[in-house]
Amino acid sequence: MKNFEQIIVANWKMQLSIEEAKKLARTIKNLATEKKISAKKKIVLCPDFLSLPEVAKMLKDSDLSLGAQDGFYEDIGAFTSQVSIRELKASGCEYIILGHSERRALGETNLTINLKVKAALKHGLIPIICVGETFTERQEGNKGTIIMHQVFEALQGVEVENHHQIIIAYEPVWVIGSGQAISGEEASQTAAMIRQSYVDVMEGRHTDSLGVIYGGSVDPSNINHFTKMANIRGALVGGASLKATTFVELIQNS
Repeated sequence: MKNFEQIIVANWKMQLSIEEAKKLARTIKNLATEKKISAKKKIVLCPDFLSLPEVAKMLKDSDLSLGAQDGFYEDIGAFTSQVSIRELKASGCEYIILGHSERRALGETNLTINLKVKAALKHGLIPIICVGETFTERQEGNKGTIIMHQVFEALQGVEVENHHQIIIAYEPVWVIGSGQAISGEEASQTAAMIRQSYVDVMEGRHTDSLGVIYGGSVDPSNINHFTKMANIRGALVGGASLKATTFVELIQNS
């Protein structure tokens, strides 16, 4: 992946108040400085929409980056409750999580995700595209088909330039929040499949633009199981990112 060796993304979901998000961001920033976290490890904090401006202030003049948990693909219009990706960029976001399973469960479609990926790249945000199978899909032996389809649909017709970065996060839906994680070997095999799907949809172009990361019950004790794999470049972290000391320990162990 360009510019850094690993990326660790904190998805705070809808777990914190604005004040709690500010405090957590400030503490993570201070601990990262104190522990001398390498600049080769990119740390991205993704608070909810209301907390974005305040967290942006906390991260100013630091090596940490700001990300959004979602966004809307139109720049302006009669779209009640939506937040445009253009405005997220103006708010200081560099990254955006798209297609998280919790969004898909609320009705997010592959078509919508595709439009959001295009809008993210248009406005200079780095998309973190989530893919993964449910337990039922896994039991039925459809994991590979589901993931390849999700990758293809998310990136179909996407114009990638040499300066673009695209991150795909493999998150097996059935392990999110469960406290259990798959093996590093399986995650690595799935990452290889995702990369091949990316190569296919991009017709062999811009392969250096892609980074694959893992998410799903990642914590300080198991993060190295994934990041030690050559084709996994980091992690998308949920619950373990809500405590500063735990999150920084996870980063150190990655």
